[in-house]
Amino acid sequence: MLPFKLVYREEYDLQLGSHVFPSQKYRLVRDALIAESIASADDFLKPEPATDADVFRVHTTDYVHRIKSGTLSASEQMILEIPAGPETVRAFWLSAGGSILAGQCAMKDKFAANIGGGFHHAYSGHGEGFCMINDVAIAIRRLQADGTIGKAMVVDTDVHHGNGTAAIFAKDETVFTLSIHQERNYPNPKPPSNIDLHLPDRIGDEEYLNILGEGMFRAFEEFKPDIIFYVGGADPYREDQLGGLSLTIDGLRERDRMVFQHARRQNVPVAITLAGGYARHVADTVKIHVNTIVAARDVLLAKPKK
Repeated sequence: MLPFKLVYREEYDLQLGSHVFPSQKYRLVRDALIAESIASADDFLKPEPATDADVFRVHTTDYVHRIKSGTLSASEQMILEIPAGPETVRAFWLSAGGSILAGQCAMKDKFAANIGGGFHHAYSGHGEGFCMINDVAIAIRRLQADGTIGKAMVVDTDVHHGNGTAAIFAKDETVFTLSIHQERNYPNPKPPSNIDLHLPDRIGDEEYLNILGEGMFRAFEEFKPDIIFYVGGADPYREDQLGGLSLTIDGLRERDRMVFQHARRQNVPVAITLAGGYARHVADTVKIHVNTIVAARDVLLAKPKK
């Protein structure tokens, strides 16, 4: 039913209960895509967990050992802000495997989406902000190690700056990072991306889209990637509990379409990850993420303009 693959596992849900991070959204997005006849069961692939060898391309041996042995310090667990038990570890390793698989599929089909991932606050040696390991960085390093790509671009539209991703690739000329985010919001400090679009509080659709459009033009003037990893946060939404911007659902759909059209004009494949979303009504977060998949479908199927 879709012209590209979706990647999903039930274990993505961390079963966090009343936590502000609604990890049940992954299941709800998957269910909505099928219920609304946007996708069929055949469009979904089940990822395997990333191997430790994959993870070690990004994260330090000591940090991975502390995660897997359950010996994170009290301060490490506090800044992670989610439980760090075996189920959580499996979920994050699966999510990283999902972003690897999405990247591989995107290289074949022009688009693919991991119905999860986008854990951009994880640094090489620690996790924070609900992010244990950095699935996008792991996927990029795996694709590079396999010789599938040479260069990658990360376009991060989460309301929060992609600090872990920026730090991991800070001295790497093969990876270009763009982050558009609310300036006066978590995290602090914000390590520099190649392009940082720092937004004032309560910015709306029109101004946001103009700034993003200019940023995308700049990014492609400066860098020619083999793939884009799109970190599609739902949290710039005006009803988000952890955000302070004022985008509408329609504005967020246009945001996705804009990024995907830039990629298509450059003939660059896109691997989508869903990233943050903490709307007061989880149905809004689900709708925003579903719209991201629909935007990718529509851009891919659109007839090229003459």
